[in-house]
Amino acid sequence: MNACMKTFRHRWLGLAAILVAVMGAAITLSAVAAQAGEAPGGWQWQREAGKSVTLVGPEGVLWQFNFAPTLHLPHFHPVATADGRTLTWNSPPDHAWHHALWFAWKFVGGVNYWELDRKTGKSPGLTEWKAPRVTTRDDHSARIEMDLAYRPAGSDAGPVMTEQRVMEVSAPDAEGVYHVDWTSTFTAGEKDVVLDRTPLPGEPGGQGWGGYAGLSVRLAKDLADRVAVSTDGPVPLEGDKYRGKHTALDYAGVIGGRPAGIAILDHPKNLNTPTPWYVIVGKPMSYFSPAVICYKPHTLKAGKTLTLRYRVLVHPGRWNADRLKKEVARFAR
Repeated sequence: MNACMKTFRHRWLGLAAILVAVMGAAITLSAVAAQAGEAPGGWQWQREAGKSVTLVGPEGVLWQFNFAPTLHLPHFHPVATADGRTLTWNSPPDHAWHHALWFAWKFVGGVNYWELDRKTGKSPGLTEWKAPRVTTRDDHSARIEMDLAYRPAGSDAGPVMTEQRVMEVSAPDAEGVYHVDWTSTFTAGEKDVVLDRTPLPGEPGGQGWGGYAGLSVRLAKDLADRVAVSTDGPVPLEGDKYRGKHTALDYAGVIGGRPAGIAILDHPKNLNTPTPWYVIVGKPMSYFSPAVICYKPHTLKAGKTLTLRYRVLVHPGRWNADRLKKEVARFAR
């Protein structure tokens, strides 16, 4: 009996040692994975130094923020659903200066910061930025902070305006919805600066496409059955465009055989709230923007600040006015 007990004890101790070794190896592998940016459930942070930060999920890239200093403007692309369908289009052939999910003023002090010169490939107004401060978290959320400056190309003077930008990106929830809380604080330089847009029809020099500037989304080329809905219901298009004031707007369609969309919420303390919207449902253009200065330019006095806050939500399915109202109430709180 004693011999049997000793044999059993030795075998048990041997098995225990093996289990400890296996568990130790698993813990070590987990630590290595954590250092590499991996997270439970197949999520992983990827960084390319000086160029981008990306959240990759089980179905592929969820979002990527691009900030290489050689870019025209920093931007998010791709912006995708949790099941891997890309909803944005960067630098399409018709408007190479459309950068998926991005921010750009049209005219700052009379200089164009929006478009690229087709000959030089550069913009008359330069938007410059320092490398962002990026904090990525284990819960798949992130914080991106940037300092930007606006100056005419070739100018040796100080910037006509600066910007502090903070983007808080949430993790996707159980429904697959995630959001970017976008806050930009602009400060005028030593002189007053006028923020302007292409004039609207009926104004001197007005154009049918006038009124755009600010936070913008260019949606995927393959988005079909497109519908734009505001907190007041489906928007009535005039041709392929719409302008109107609402607290939120959702642009959705079918991609990859299923509906999905992007909504933007206006903050109740923003300039000109409820914001004017600029929407295009055209061929091939799917575009929308809370075009804060759509109806009139804004003068930012020397040394004074302007803060704009938005929430951008990426979601499966189509959202109606009631869902938008609930999201607006949540954001306002």
